[in-house]
Amino acid sequence: MDSEGLQTLLEAVARGEVAPDFALDKIQDIGYEAVGEFAKIDQQRRERTGFPEVIWGQDKTPDQIVQIMMAMSDRPGVVMATRITPEVYRLIRDRLRQVRYYPQARICAIAPNPLPIQHRGTIGLVSAGTADLPVAEEAAVTAELCGFEVFRLWDVGVAGIHRLLRNQHLLKQAHVLIVVAGMEGALPSVVAGLVDAPVIAVPTSIGYGASFGGLAPLLTMLNSCATGIGVVNIDNGFGGAMLAGQILRTGETLTRKMPH
Repeated sequence: MDSEGLQTLLEAVARGEVAPDFALDKIQDIGYEAVGEFAKIDQQRRERTGFPEVIWGQDKTPDQIVQIMMAMSDRPGVVMATRITPEVYRLIRDRLRQVRYYPQARICAIAPNPLPIQHRGTIGLVSAGTADLPVAEEAAVTAELCGFEVFRLWDVGVAGIHRLLRNQHLLKQAHVLIVVAGMEGALPSVVAGLVDAPVIAVPTSIGYGASFGGLAPLLTMLNSCATGIGVVNIDNGFGGAMLAGQILRTGETLTRKMPH
């Protein structure tokens, strides 16, 4: 039940149309909706945080994902599940024909087409190498599904830094940059030294043995001497997108509160 539904329920109690005991039962379930015995959907998350709950698809069965998506689709807005393999998507689509799939991002969603831009500001997605694209696309698609304008700049890692330098004009168009890199993870530090926007660094597990599954780029990013960098977990493109979105939404809030 959202705030509008709660208002309607309380008004019905005040008019004597709904018994207080019935209303109490309803109010006790405010904040979540049970789906079977395996999930409780946080229906209030959009009101609290600005973004709806997102389904972590990995390790859930296709049937569980379908049931959760069906319950969430009763409310307005995008329904999104991450870490969905092509095989799982095909099983989901057999029961939910309206589901769209973003294969490189491994995301499936029930969403309008085309996606509307609902927030001010541009998020720039930068990847070091082609192998980093699954994580970078997870970030890009997540941001787009959340209503942000996104541009992509792929395969501009420090091994051929001239590719990055020739695209500085694109970097300067972003209000927040998400920079995705594996191997030694140096790209976010370079980008942060070129722009005046916040940089969100996303380390990936791409690399030879000494990268320790992404630990080496993670430590490089945490130890960056460039300022204005925030770092999320290894392969966490989704988390990078959500942080970028919160930064831009905070800017919107501050703009509204400033006196004219």
